[in-house]
Amino acid sequence: MKIQILGPDCAKCTRLAENAAAAARELGIEYDLEYVRDWSQVMPFGAMITPGLVINNEVRSVGRVPSCQELKNMLKFVNKTAET
Repeated sequence: MKIQILGPDCAKCTRLAENAAAAARELGIEYDLEYVRDWSQVMPFGAMITPGLVINNEVRSVGRVPSCQELKNMLKFVNKTAET
């Protein structure tokens, strides 16, 4: 699973990355985590507010840091739909 964090190197972006990694580990999901800091690469996602969360090339959250439980629900959904 590909997880991307959109935004500058700020506290919220770091917290989102940590929460997403923790949620994936707790679910036993293999993942690649990538920071996307270059605005020319962020803009195509349409994320005008950071931090942004992209899972498998689909924007899942913008402008906030979802809780670990919310992230686990997102990851479970994406993982389930990827398997079918």
